[in-house]
Amino acid sequence: MPAHAITPAKRATGEILFALLFVSVGAAGFVTAGSIPIPPSETGIGPRAFPYIVCGMLVLVGSGIVAQVLRGKVGQAEEGEDLDVSAKTDWAALAKLVGFVVLHIFLIEPAGWPVAAAVLFSGAAWSLQAKPLWRAVLVAIVLALVLQYVFGGLLGVSLPPGPLLEGVPFFNG
Repeated sequence: MPAHAITPAKRATGEILFALLFVSVGAAGFVTAGSIPIPPSETGIGPRAFPYIVCGMLVLVGSGIVAQVLRGKVGQAEEGEDLDVSAKTDWAALAKLVGFVVLHIFLIEPAGWPVAAAVLFSGAAWSLQAKPLWRAVLVAIVLALVLQYVFGGLLGVSLPPGPLLEGVPFFNG
């Protein structure tokens, strides 16, 4: 057996833990979605419906996977034609990604969501060694603005536009 082979017991434990992560996120989402304020003028489905649906699906799918794994039905190990199983984890890239997620969280309020998202997307591209970097940064900026327009401008989701887009109505500024 190769050194990188995973025993069936370890694979089952990993699948259960992964499925329980789905269940946990879904359960936490249920609790959090309950605190979403409902405007007095709301007469339709309301802002809690979509989070409840997604969280319900997470709990249902995660529970189903746990049940299947406990019954002995684990996923087939893949050969991974484009996966080098002997490669080591790139901890530096992982640390950079975590750092950019944390930076994104702290930038949302003072700089606005589009700037924070562009920094996150650009940082992720840099961390994963995207070439050429200028193109990745350009795509990150465009993607952040498109997402701000769709969610903030069209759907009315409360994404702070920040000082750069303040007063631009189609970005909900």
